[in-house]
Amino acid sequence: MEHGNNEIGIVKTKFAIVTDELVLESGEKLGPVTLAYETYGELNPDRSNAVLICHALSGDAHVAGYHKGARKPGWWNDMVGPGKAFDTEKFFIICSNVLGGCMGSTGPGSVNPKTGQHYGLEFPLITIGDMVKAQQRLIQQLGIEKLLSVAGGSMGGMQALEWLRSAPEKLESAILIATAAMHSPQQIAFNEVGRQAIMADHYWQNGNYYHRGHGPSKGLAVARMVGHITYMSETSMLDKFGRQQKNEKQPFKFTADFEVEGYLRNQGDSFVKRFDANSYLYITKAMDFFDLTEDKPLHKVFRGLDAKLLVIAFRSDWLYPVWQSQEIVKACKIAGLNATYCEIDSNYGHDAFLLEIEQEAHLVSHFLKRVSNGYDMTGEYAI
Repeated sequence: MEHGNNEIGIVKTKFAIVTDELVLESGEKLGPVTLAYETYGELNPDRSNAVLICHALSGDAHVAGYHKGARKPGWWNDMVGPGKAFDTEKFFIICSNVLGGCMGSTGPGSVNPKTGQHYGLEFPLITIGDMVKAQQRLIQQLGIEKLLSVAGGSMGGMQALEWLRSAPEKLESAILIATAAMHSPQQIAFNEVGRQAIMADHYWQNGNYYHRGHGPSKGLAVARMVGHITYMSETSMLDKFGRQQKNEKQPFKFTADFEVEGYLRNQGDSFVKRFDANSYLYITKAMDFFDLTEDKPLHKVFRGLDAKLLVIAFRSDWLYPVWQSQEIVKACKIAGLNATYCEIDSNYGHDAFLLEIEQEAHLVSHFLKRVSNGYDMTGEYAI
């Protein structure tokens, strides 16, 4: 497989072992813990050019490049590589699969070393804070004392916010894309529908399905279908599908008659092949419980911080609407934190953070250039 000069090419997933137990926010201990991660580019001599990219709910450590034999690149390949927004000729890029995930990191589908059985629901509840704590151990193992930036969209943005709260001395800046300081009731509601779909599947078996040869594939597929509807916008769905039918001469029946139905079913079926249902339950619950405010005004969370922020939102995103990003920026301004807000006019909905590459790349590359050169950067503008 050939790749252009601005492509990373073939990459391999690495695995870090955290041997000492992690003390989770619940008070429970978990360990040893494995974290799957990938790196791109090279650390400079003073180890000051490291950027951590945090993935969203269904993402993983494979953010860019190609795995051997794979036809599809990493999930943000258009943003990461030589000469791209996250320029691997300038920066050392790190991306790890979150704690609780199912792409190589320790999660409910992992084997509990104490019992020799899959954790299932014996896996402790985890939080965004626990995910970040595990990431901090990884960064420590890599010999990096301070990150140039932590970046992420959606749940990835939550992780970047948690880095700011829990370890502000360990990062210079953060890039927050289509995210929130806490979930709204509507966001929690959509996640709960997905969880109920999984748990209503007969094959879920209270999370104890790993040895049975059949997991709750129908329930997980429905959860993905519901989620995918929220990732798009009404305009993008109208443009992509309209009311087009696969076969207009077919009599009415309960099959995927409309193009949008077939699309959603394909999304659900493909998701089941790569994701674990219990991980979906754990990770969505962690997102719902995330609350950066800790029952105090949001601006007090940011008070005294020295990091620079870039906050990007998309006007058609109704899952993580622009007011949630504006809320973060307003709190930063009150706290005196250096924050830049950029609002992109896009029809793609929440998925825009994966699709609006040209505009995002311009903003991110400009921000990283200024941060890495030590320039002051402040202001608000829309595109």
